[in-house]
Amino acid sequence: MTNDKFVSWEAAVSWLMKQSDKQELVRDCYYDASVIEAAHRYELSAEWGAIIRYLPTPQVLGNALDLGAGRGIASYGLAKLGWSVLAVEPDTSNLVGAGAIEHIAQVEKLPIKVIKEFGEKIECESATFDLVFARQVLHHAHNLNQLCAEVFRLLKPGGIFIAVRDHVISSKTDLQAFWDIHPLHHLYGGENAFTEAEYIAAMKNAGFIVKRVIKSFDSVINYAPYSDESLKTELKNRIKKLPFIGNINGLLDNKWLYKLTLKLLSAFDSRPGRLYSFVCIKPEK
Repeated sequence: MTNDKFVSWEAAVSWLMKQSDKQELVRDCYYDASVIEAAHRYELSAEWGAIIRYLPTPQVLGNALDLGAGRGIASYGLAKLGWSVLAVEPDTSNLVGAGAIEHIAQVEKLPIKVIKEFGEKIECESATFDLVFARQVLHHAHNLNQLCAEVFRLLKPGGIFIAVRDHVISSKTDLQAFWDIHPLHHLYGGENAFTEAEYIAAMKNAGFIVKRVIKSFDSVINYAPYSDESLKTELKNRIKKLPFIGNINGLLDNKWLYKLTLKLLSAFDSRPGRLYSFVCIKPEK
């Protein structure tokens, strides 16, 4: 590969999938050669298991919109739970876009319909959906305020908007540092990040009640592909290397102390591009 970026995300991912030294990253990003296998793995992941806890209860299953659906792993998860899913994805690719989602729907015989549009303007009637789900989407918005306003329009009163794994920066001066460390930005570009305040302001300006802000270490939703156990092991290894306090890493085996540690990490985390998730509701009136 040269220093030039690939001309499409499909080309970038295709290249990445062929690199023997990048297979862990490929797996972590759910870029399995088989999109069906990727969808199956995602449905069984700790991340998806944690997300399910924030979804509306089974008694109110109805219409869900998967915004910026990518290759459809979340669309698959939602459909398997019983939702009728509209997947919105502007990329037509059979590898990383709408074509992959259509393949999942056909092979798995699931109620997933695909439209190839950007999220800022979606050709659907207002108040159509009970749930809008967006995984790693908001930070790609061309216009964050417009995107959130469109989601608000499409949701029924009382509907839920869940946006997960969005990159956060503390200030605009952190953006270049985020680009420099992102493992995929150099392949194609297109990565972005906003401050926590910008995300929340866009949601509130649209009319949402922000019910929950899930910070970087508050949930496996954000720190996946680490599991609780693998994250604990990583923290122990890092503490072990610290002078004077390295011998206290065994304290993390205490469930309460481990949770307190994660809470403190979330509070003080200032890494450019750290991941946050948001749970919002459209008021009934």
